[in-house]
Amino acid sequence: MTTTSTHAGPNGLRDLFLLRPGVVFFNHGSFGACPRTVFEAYQGWQLELERQPVEFVQRRSRALLHEAREALGAFVGADAADLVYVTNVTMGLNIVARSLPLDPGDEVLTTDHEYGSLNRTWEFVCEKRGARYVHRGVALPITSAEEVVEAIWSGVTDRTRVLFISHITSPTALIFPIEELVRRARGAGIITVIDGAHAPGQVPLDLEALGADFYSGNCHKWMMAPKGSGFLYARREMQHLLEPLVGGRLSRDPQVSLLVDEHQYQGTRDLAAFLSVPAAIQFMQEHDWPAVQRTCHELVRHARGEISALTGVPPVVPDAPAWYAQMAILPLPPSDLSALKTRLYDEYGVEVPPSGWGGRHFIRLSVQGYNTRSDIDRLVEGLAALLPEVALRGEGTPI
Repeated sequence: MTTTSTHAGPNGLRDLFLLRPGVVFFNHGSFGACPRTVFEAYQGWQLELERQPVEFVQRRSRALLHEAREALGAFVGADAADLVYVTNVTMGLNIVARSLPLDPGDEVLTTDHEYGSLNRTWEFVCEKRGARYVHRGVALPITSAEEVVEAIWSGVTDRTRVLFISHITSPTALIFPIEELVRRARGAGIITVIDGAHAPGQVPLDLEALGADFYSGNCHKWMMAPKGSGFLYARREMQHLLEPLVGGRLSRDPQVSLLVDEHQYQGTRDLAAFLSVPAAIQFMQEHDWPAVQRTCHELVRHARGEISALTGVPPVVPDAPAWYAQMAILPLPPSDLSALKTRLYDEYGVEVPPSGWGGRHFIRLSVQGYNTRSDIDRLVEGLAALLPEVALRGEGTPI
C-alpha cells in the first residue's frame, strides 16, 4: 500500500482532485468531490457502454455489477448478495419506507436530527397508512452516548414498529450511537432502518456485525465515487418485505438473492457510477485513507477550537472521534446565514454551508483529504471579518 505522499503533487492530495483552483471547498458532505482517476474510470465505463450497448447491457452488466457489489461488500462488511446499488440514500430508503407493513396506529420512531427529504418520505407513508411518525428530541449540547440512547429509546411504545435514525446526521453532523439502539430494537422486535448517507468512507462499517435490518449509504460522498452511486443493504431475512419502486425484472433469477433480483435491473440506465465504486475504494487503499481520515479529523478539531475562540460559543459535542469524524457543526452567534454564505464565497472563495437547527446557527464544516491548515485559516479569517457585519439582533434584524 502506498502512502499519501507517493502520488501527490506540490499541492498534496488537492492535485488528485478536479476541484477548481482558488476555491476552498468545505462542503464535501453535500455532493462530494471525485478524484481524477476515479472520474476517468467513470468515463471509461460510459465509453464501454456506448461502444456496444447491447453487449454491455444484456451480456456484461450482470457480471460487472456483481464484481462491483463484491468490492463494495468487502468495504462495508456485507455479503454482495445483501447489497444493491441505488442512485442515493433517498431512493434506497424510499424503497424501504414504502414497503414496510404499517397499520393504522403503528408508530415509526425517529429523532429531530433527520434529513428533510426522508422526513417527508416517512410523513407521506405514515399519512397514507394511518400510522404516526414520532420525533424524539435529542438536545444540544450532548455529553454522553447514554444520554442520546435514552432520549431516543424513551419514545418506544407498544405501537413502535420501526426505528429510523441516521448513522451520521445531516443537519447536525453527529455520529449517533446506533449500535446500542439497533441491539435494543432487535431485542424488542422493532425493525431498524438506518440512514447512512454520510458514513461510508468517513467511519468504518461492518454492516453484518451492526445487525440493522436495512441500511442505505452513499458512495458519492465520503467514498468519493461519482455522483449517483449509493447502496441499499437488507438483512437476508428481511429482503422479502421490500417491493421494488420500479418493477423491472422479466423473470425470477434463482442464482441471485431476492434483493438483487427485484431491485437491480430497472431497464436502460447508466451504470457507470456504480461500476466506478471499486476504483474509489482502490483510490483510498492506494493513499492510506485511514491516515488521511485522521489528518482530516485533526483539521476539524483545530477549526472547532479556532472558531469557538473567535465566537465565544462552545462546541455542542465532546471533543472525541466518537462524536465527529471529518464533518462537524460549529456554532455561530445569531447571524444572517444567507448573507454569510454568499459573502464567504464571493469575498474569500470559501464554500461552506451555514445552517439553522433548533433555533441556533451553525456552519457545517466538511474536511476531506484535499483540505489543508491554510484552508482553515482562510475560513477563520473570513468569519472574523464577516460575523460582526452579518450579526442579528432582536427578531433577526441585521445590525
